[in-house]
Amino acid sequence: MAEKRVALVTGAGRGIGACIAKTLAADACDIAVVDYSDASAAEETMRELAELGAAARYYQCDVSGFAAVKAVADQIVKDFGKIDILVNNAGVTADDLLLRMSEAEWDRVLSINLKGCFNMIKHVTPYMLRKRYGRIVSISSVVGLMGNAGQANYAASKAGIIGLTKSVAKELGSRNITANAVAPGFIRTAMTDALTDEQKQAMYKLIPLGSLGEVQDIANAVKFLVSEDARYITGVVLKVDGGMYI
Repeated sequence: MAEKRVALVTGAGRGIGACIAKTLAADACDIAVVDYSDASAAEETMRELAELGAAARYYQCDVSGFAAVKAVADQIVKDFGKIDILVNNAGVTADDLLLRMSEAEWDRVLSINLKGCFNMIKHVTPYMLRKRYGRIVSISSVVGLMGNAGQANYAASKAGIIGLTKSVAKELGSRNITANAVAPGFIRTAMTDALTDEQKQAMYKLIPLGSLGEVQDIANAVKFLVSEDARYITGVVLKVDGGMYI
């Protein structure tokens, strides 16, 4: 039996991150669940990972903290022996029109969404370099490609992830480390479920496939990009948006 790979997934306590973690666990990966929520929020995810046969541990960490991320990366390697896959999924929003957006709202979103990716890549890749193997996938967004009124901070952070991904792909490709991004469109979540039918219909009109995506659609894209089927793919932005941005 092939040796299991170890995947570090940020923001894995719930939502898209939890789905990514479970999808990779079902694909013979052990999982380091990194999340800033209470441990109780990740309890159900941890239980499901165990049922899937994965060795899983939870690490509470604010990814915007440079030293904190280094400590977590070092601890994960001590616990699991290696990190083969890094999925940068942790992210927040603080939406407002630019004229009303506060400095704190700008700084928080950029620090977690973009600097968090930098921190993780910075501290995880030395371990990948030693093994001459690594798969990095960062979750961007179609708004990082097209912009969105009321989300200048979020769009900037997600556009930044794309530039970071392409740069990392060029720097580390010679060491058999790939770096790619996934750009989700409108995905069905608790937030979209709360929208009115009128609001949902307005969203559907923007999507050629005429429906919202599911969290599993994002997890499937990540699973592909970290697989051997994608061994010759690096520096790409894989849109999972139903054709919303073409």
